[in-house]
Amino acid sequence: MNSLCESPHPSRRAVLLTGGALFAWAHMPRFARAADGRDPRLVVVVLRGALDGLSTVGPVGDPDYAGLHGDIALARTGPHAALALDGFFALNPAMPVFAGLFKAGQAAIVHAAATGYRERSHFDGQDVLESGFAGPGHTATGWLNRALAALPAGERVARSGGLAIGPATPLVIRGPAPVLGWSPQSLSPPGEDLQARVLDLYAQRDPALGAMLRRGLDADRMASGDGMTSAAMKPRGGLDTAPGMRQAAEGAARLMAAGDGPRVAALAFDGWDTHVNEGGATGRLASLLGGLDGAFDAFRQGLGARWQDTAIVAVTEFGRTARINGTVGTDHGTATVVLLAGGAVRGGRVIADWPGLKPAQLYQGRDLAPTTDVRAVLKGLLADQFGLSAAVLGDQVFPDSAAVKPMAGLLA
Repeated sequence: MNSLCESPHPSRRAVLLTGGALFAWAHMPRFARAADGRDPRLVVVVLRGALDGLSTVGPVGDPDYAGLHGDIALARTGPHAALALDGFFALNPAMPVFAGLFKAGQAAIVHAAATGYRERSHFDGQDVLESGFAGPGHTATGWLNRALAALPAGERVARSGGLAIGPATPLVIRGPAPVLGWSPQSLSPPGEDLQARVLDLYAQRDPALGAMLRRGLDADRMASGDGMTSAAMKPRGGLDTAPGMRQAAEGAARLMAAGDGPRVAALAFDGWDTHVNEGGATGRLASLLGGLDGAFDAFRQGLGARWQDTAIVAVTEFGRTARINGTVGTDHGTATVVLLAGGAVRGGRVIADWPGLKPAQLYQGRDLAPTTDVRAVLKGLLADQFGLSAAVLGDQVFPDSAAVKPMAGLLA
């Protein structure tokens, strides 16, 4: 069940274009590694519903934190103690994989971050986050697709196109650059005999569509794992469940690990709207965070040697209130966390210009105040991974954002 208090439904056109396991993807060429040996990859995970950053990465060293966040505040000690990051911040105990990556210098956190959007509508907040525009109302293309389109036409990342995971393409990766789509099979996959017959039919009647169908079948086999049984290939759950998140990441990792596979991917995980019975170290939020942790682990394992050149960024449309509400949950807020993981990340750091949690320090008297623009983080990743200039990032990728400078030093 979708737990968003606003429940956006993908258009029929979006589902037809990118739903299911078979998609039209114009090119999937082979290309050599760069002369310097780097073969960069970028994964964007959108957490839809507004993640509670204060219960994900708790400022346990702030004297006002426990009183504001009440029963869902993380604690350094106790039966469900948070995982220490440094002397001030601690991680939700549902994320041991991320904690291990942090200690290994392969994960980092940007706290008190937000887009430029200051209202609290899921629709508009997700629009701003994924479109990359300063305000809502722009749903034709996303910043990640425009970043691909901005690369030189012969550049290998641009030639390989993007990857969209799920029943419909996330807005963040929609646009003119070619995108392959994959989703775990919702029906039993067609047998080899039926596949051969259909491919033969299209080869005679519509060779172009036949070629696309073949690419879709090949991608589905690779994402699902060659030689896996039908039972293993069946969906394990929706993208608001821990098994579903891990399965989506496993499929994406298999495709991205291939030498001729996409270098850029987008996934969207639902269910982060925690108005009621949120839980902190345990409960509903912890279950979701455990699913996200499993997705990080699936990427690390599935990418293999490619992990060393990979950066994963998890972002959400806005945060949640600093004070818990009467139903032991949190309402729509402002600042939250950005999570970074991957072998390419310069990790072991919580990056924060901490605003404080005293009443006068809260945004509008209720929210963690934003001190970092999410676009600065995303620009920094795109600049370091793919060499996009500040001018291109400020004009084409994130229009009218020249004043937001790319954050330097995010990658090793």
